[in-house]
Amino acid sequence: MLPKIILEAWEERQLPFVLTTVDPDGVPNSIYVISSGLYEGADIVIADNYFAKTKANIEGGGKASVLFITSDGRPYQIKGNLTYHDSGPVYSFMRKVTPERFPRRAAVLLHPTEIYSGSERLL
Repeated sequence: MLPKIILEAWEERQLPFVLTTVDPDGVPNSIYVISSGLYEGADIVIADNYFAKTKANIEGGGKASVLFITSDGRPYQIKGNLTYHDSGPVYSFMRKVTPERFPRRAAVLLHPTEIYSGSERLL
């Protein structure tokens, strides 16, 4: 489970937030994310609606960071490993939390390994 402070902050996050992935050479790629949800209180699911570089980066190693702020301006960064799902329970969950107007091609699961609020490490 994610720490309580993150669960509460996630509910107050401002959209869009930023997802940054890296390619095998360490070159970052950042995108804005709107379609997402918390999966079983432990992982973040992001819809692949229009991924190109992001999908290639996931396939090349799967490291990422999510950066968001809450409605009162508190910053949070969640770093972790990514997996790509085009079927199964994670994919089904993504389809439930993503509006039908989006392609909903696949689900990306971010499993947190580090969490920060500003410079304070929470996990």
